Amino acid sequence: MHLLFIDESGTPPKPSNNNQSYFVIAGLVIPEDRWQGMNDKLSGLKVRSQYRGEVKWRFFAPNNHDPDNPMKDWDQDRRNNFRNEIFSIITDTKSCKIIACVSESPTAYGLGNVNSQDDLYFKTYKPVTERFQYLLQDITRASGRDTFGMIVADHRGKGDDDSMRHRHERLIRESGQYTSQYKNFIEGLFFAPSHLSVGIQLVDMVAGATWRAQAHNDRTWFDKLRTSFRSSPHGRIDGYGIARFPKAGWQGQILD
Repeated sequence: MHLLFIDESGTPPKPSNNNQSYFVIAGLVIPEDRWQGMNDKLSGLKVRSQYRGEVKWRFFAPNNHDPDNPMKDWDQDRRNNFRNEIFSIITDTKSCKIIACVSESPTAYGLGNVNSQDDLYFKTYKPVTERFQYLLQDITRASGRDTFGMIVADHRGKGDDDSMRHRHERLIRESGQYTSQYKNFIEGLFFAPSHLSVGIQLVDMVAGATWRAQAHNDRTWFDKLRTSFRSSPHGRIDGYGIARFPKAGWQGQILD
């Protein structure tokens, strides 16, 4: 069993926003037999570093001194050292893989079938599910035995969760000629509060680093994770570990 934890970075822009805005949904695939070890490593790191609370990408911003930030009194070097150790938990676990999708909102809204923030969210989510299915198929072929997976998403709110769950179920049910067949998926879409999920906390860091690289051309933290992205046999991640929506007409830089 493989668990795909997903989280987003940024907010899907409104159709009226004509700025070159990006939205990211990232996924971290953790095999079930690696989850406990990663949980223990993150818990141990928090204890050693005297960090109390959940890990969030936004807490690492230099000017974030919000009352709920466990690092509000830390200098930037201490924050960066802590962040580097968090990323090492992911990259040192070689069987963990990252998959993500980046959407370019003005290009997406120009398609004609993306008319709302909810549409943009789901269109960014769908390629992540497809690449998770491809990864499960690859593992099945390599191991010679069926490998299954399930998806755990960050809890956003009852209305948003219900809408996403219904769209996910329709996606799986209607898979076939024009979409991936999700033969390796188990059950539906699950939601977990981020403060109770080590997987959601880790993938929040992945989503933040990916968004930063795409939106601001700052690959500092993205490059630390690059070896963990799903890739082609030749090491390419564009189209394998990172999908773009829409792929045609893309105007910004391509992460690879």
